[in-house]
Amino acid sequence: MATVIEDAGEPPEPAAPSRMRCFFAHPLVLLPIGVAMVMLGAVLPGMALHFAPVPRTSILQATSGLLYGLCGLLAYFAFRRWVERAPRAAIQPRRALRELAGGVLAGFALFSLATGVVALLGGFAVVGLRGEGDLWYWLGVAFYSGMVEEALFRGVIQRQLEAMFGTWASLATTSAFFGLAHLMNPGATYFAAFAIACEAGVLLGAAYLVTRRLWVPIGLHMAWNFTQGWVYSIPVSGSRPPIGLLETRLSGPEWLTGGAFGLEASAVALVVASVAGVALLAVAHRQGGFLPPRWKRGQGVSLPG
Repeated sequence: MATVIEDAGEPPEPAAPSRMRCFFAHPLVLLPIGVAMVMLGAVLPGMALHFAPVPRTSILQATSGLLYGLCGLLAYFAFRRWVERAPRAAIQPRRALRELAGGVLAGFALFSLATGVVALLGGFAVVGLRGEGDLWYWLGVAFYSGMVEEALFRGVIQRQLEAMFGTWASLATTSAFFGLAHLMNPGATYFAAFAIACEAGVLLGAAYLVTRRLWVPIGLHMAWNFTQGWVYSIPVSGSRPPIGLLETRLSGPEWLTGGAFGLEASAVALVVASVAGVALLAVAHRQGGFLPPRWKRGQGVSLPG
């Protein structure tokens, strides 16, 4: 009996996505979904632990901050994998440790540089050594702010705005929104909001653009807050004066010290962080990863990250 061999021909074309899938894949639809998922991921553990107040000096402060941060980050990765349907290779958790460490070192170095310049100009002095202080509290703050805020602002908002409006517009909008979000903090001024937009918005946004992953900006954000609050005992974005490792004093004009808002509102910190941010932007631009707005892209242009 003869065997009939069918001609396989060309492989079948993949089925076109449904209208519903096209709707949910639109950046302006993905944006609120991603924001809601990250916020829920970070808030739900806090609601569960709300009735168990933890002293500032307890190690549980760091543990709870780490738990909230990890839950927010896991919610972001769930959004990427199951809502955006990003391939597993796009998440790349194996790079986390090395890039986190690099971000932490850079955050510590940048804030220490800004603090050193302010000290040379007479606006900052170390007057004593406290010891542990509120170590666990500031570790918790660093974990939560670094993971949740970076998943939210860089992972969701900046990426989806970039997919729609291009890299420059997304960076400017996310930075402005990040600064405005701090305008409600105690001691905030319009200059403080502008400084936060440039220091954190541009610097952290640029750090994301260089790697197209969250690990470096997470490390930068965590180390900046922890170094400011615990190491140098400087108010973080208008918080009450921290009890940190060093007993310190800020004195002098507000443009130098940042006033009640803290060193983040200092012109010195603005310059130091902005220069670092612009340098990272130059690196990202040389890598060719900047995108034009959605309506100016050719058919073959794929979204990085």
